[in-house]
Amino acid sequence: MKKVKHLYNRVNREELRSRVYSDDKTTRVTLSFYRYYHISDPGEFRDRLYAEWAEMGVLGRTYISWEGINAQISVPKENFDQFKEELYSIDWLNNVRLNIAVEAEAPSFYKLTLKVRDKIVADGLNDDTFDVTNKGIHLNAADFNKLADDPNTIIVDMRNHYEAEVGHFKDALTPDVDTFREALHVVEEELKDQKDKNILMYCTGGIRCEKASAYYKHKGFKNVYQLNGGIIEYARQVKEQGLENKYIGKNFVFDDRLGERISEDVIARCHQCGEPCDDHTNCANDGCHLLFIQCENCRQKYEGCCSEECNEVLHWDEEKRLEWRRNNPLQTTDKYIKGRSEKLTYKKKLNSKLKP
Repeated sequence: MKKVKHLYNRVNREELRSRVYSDDKTTRVTLSFYRYYHISDPGEFRDRLYAEWAEMGVLGRTYISWEGINAQISVPKENFDQFKEELYSIDWLNNVRLNIAVEAEAPSFYKLTLKVRDKIVADGLNDDTFDVTNKGIHLNAADFNKLADDPNTIIVDMRNHYEAEVGHFKDALTPDVDTFREALHVVEEELKDQKDKNILMYCTGGIRCEKASAYYKHKGFKNVYQLNGGIIEYARQVKEQGLENKYIGKNFVFDDRLGERISEDVIARCHQCGEPCDDHTNCANDGCHLLFIQCENCRQKYEGCCSEECNEVLHWDEEKRLEWRRNNPLQTTDKYIKGRSEKLTYKKKLNSKLKP
């Protein structure tokens, strides 16, 4: 393998995407992992990982901080054993659980990004007030199902609204929130009078629940549990062990696939016409890039855009599009959040009906 000279990507986004989507020879393993651990020098650790992973052809997104690592990546299958061996050679990552994707046929990532951040999960909390390693009890799929059937249990989805919209566990509390930091406080308020109940939490791969469980224990909740490995690991265990699948719909994932099907149920609707659909996409107008749900008919009608306005912008010349983008800083407004926009016709109509 060729030795890397640079510790960052130097190729533009479109070329990288083209390389991945045109490569029909490399089979990739898409996976995620995390671990809370106090890293003394996150920058040095980041550079070390980048050099090793770039040589092996690893792609994906990884955050490193003083509190640990959070990785969502894809590895060439031919290099997977080497990747695993090198990862496990790091003492505090030895035998860390690797959550292998449920559906990995479509390309998931097209570049390698490793960033040093203040936290591996943004939570808005002062972490000095509680011990993040004093986590709740981890449950496998079988034990999760058993506790879920207990009438003294409250199942809590610690993900964001657009994730739960396409899939969630049966009878789960799904907070209408845009961020994890919102979810922490919304759930705490919702359950403040039920601290003796079994609080059974889940998220995509387990990392958000890990921190949330420690936070709720700190706040006085007595029986705090989390789904070990999250929805990804649950789906694998259910399939391998022939267990009842209590998850309905899709599992939203933060890569180019935008979703893995866990059950055949379609519980969401197209944000433009209201037809049953659970396929997320990003608006084809790069100046917008809104994440929303779009059916095939609307995809053809709007050419992958979220509105007639964006569809019109899509056909302008580059200079005019850049000018439009400068004068429409949509990403910075409160009304422009994933899955929420006045431009989404069906979603706008539905929200107006829900208002008192």
